[in-house]
Amino acid sequence: MANVELFQGDIALISGANKGIGYEIARGLGAKKIKVLLGARDRTRGRAAVEKLQAEGADAHFVELNVTDTGTIQRAAEWIDKEFGRLDILVNNAGIGEWGSKPSGADLAKVREIYDTNVFGPMALTQAMLPLLRKSKHGRIVNVSSSLGSLTLATQPGSPISQFVVLGYNTSKSALNSLTVQFANELKDTPIKVNAICPGYCATDINGHSGPRTAAQGAAAAIQYATLGEDGPTGGYFNDEGRLPW
Repeated sequence: MANVELFQGDIALISGANKGIGYEIARGLGAKKIKVLLGARDRTRGRAAVEKLQAEGADAHFVELNVTDTGTIQRAAEWIDKEFGRLDILVNNAGIGEWGSKPSGADLAKVREIYDTNVFGPMALTQAMLPLLRKSKHGRIVNVSSSLGSLTLATQPGSPISQFVVLGYNTSKSALNSLTVQFANELKDTPIKVNAICPGYCATDINGHSGPRTAAQGAAAAIQYATLGEDGPTGGYFNDEGRLPW
């Protein structure tokens, strides 16, 4: 289903890519001879991450990108257009979470902050990059979601997902899944494929490095669906074992 040779020499933008799963996605795509544009809010950390990738032989470039700041999004789109004239892969990876409160006690200001990054950020970034993706022969959009966004799993009695009751993060990932479907439906008659993936419970900053999976393991599904062949699916929700229920 994946066709790595098809994408060699192509250009991929990954948001939130200076560390964790985002960095490993950039690293994995770079290893496949794809030019990686590492999006990060922090210039120092972003450039340090790019230097690490370049030391491994990747064709990597830093792009200042804060998905809650439309100015940085627009400047990134203009720079990519000027430098490369197109974009082939967009990975909406940047995300934040908050785990302390049940829905009845959630701080709605914090929930809005989560939505700004996890939902409105990917919306804005996808809209801005879509004209560049339309110039690709095989555009791919991957939204990094979570099994915590699955309404099916959350409503199964006894499911571990149903036991993890968090208002902001969980519902933001459900919304991201819906966003995936909406863009996929709009683009179904184009070469652009849009899918959501779940990296699994990985040891990253967002959970205090408590997950049993590595960031590299979490990146595998994003890399797979970023390099789908022409016969690959669109409008789906997957992990590295296959399709997930909405």
